[in-house]
Amino acid sequence: MSTSPTEDTRFGEGPSWHTEDFDIPAYLAATGAEHLGGAPATVDALTELHKAHVHTFPFANVDILLGTRHGVAPRDVQDRLVRRHRGGYCFDHAQIFAAAAEHLGFEVTRHLGRVHSEHNSRTHMTVMARIDGERWLCDPGFGFSLSTPILVADGAESSGAGRTFTLSEAGEGASRRWSLWRDGELQHVTDELPVWPVDVVEGDLFASTHPSAPFPNHLMCMRHTDAGHVTLTETTRTDRPSGGMTSHAEIGPDDVLAGLEELGISLDNSESSQLREWLQAR
Repeated sequence: MSTSPTEDTRFGEGPSWHTEDFDIPAYLAATGAEHLGGAPATVDALTELHKAHVHTFPFANVDILLGTRHGVAPRDVQDRLVRRHRGGYCFDHAQIFAAAAEHLGFEVTRHLGRVHSEHNSRTHMTVMARIDGERWLCDPGFGFSLSTPILVADGAESSGAGRTFTLSEAGEGASRRWSLWRDGELQHVTDELPVWPVDVVEGDLFASTHPSAPFPNHLMCMRHTDAGHVTLTETTRTDRPSGGMTSHAEIGPDDVLAGLEELGISLDNSESSQLREWLQAR
């Protein structure tokens, strides 16, 4: 398997997700979930994998701000998340999570959705796993979302980091969709239309380059921690402790860089200097 961070032009040209390009043993080792290999594909195992993922890999757009993001082909996702510890967003997280779940024996489908409104573009990626006739929504790449899977059923609830997540159903057939709410606020709307690799390539291109997209314009880094959840932007740190009060603090470039390191983002000296210049220009 190649870990070269060069664009893989095969990805998006056909129906294959090229999951063979992922190094799943390395992924499982990074998350501490090696023991799930050979275990039954149960809800408990899926829950453990999901929780391990969101506690290991940050949601982050650092590579976009540094100009070093090379696309969303599996070997680039592997390089970004597992080898270089740079974090990523939904197209990275959902792809490698889906491949790992399939490797462990789960039947999965990949889905796209619209963030915060049914009128936005389909730029969010989730995964559904079928177990004993039921489906479970996995959302490892939304930043502050589910820490564990939620049953795909109207009114289903899940909790994490002191917040309540609820799923609601609308539409039928090809227009069927599932809205995920966090404490009553809409997070995203996932539909059940078929998804192909080219959809992910195009969604990633928009999200990472379009002038109106948030990722090229703002720093975002988030991760679930043992204490709760942390969000960093270019000016603010938000801590959401489980069972405690949310706190917001204004921060400067030094605090941002320290926070990125705390959340698991690896930067060399040149990259830290480049990002510091970007932060100082805000």
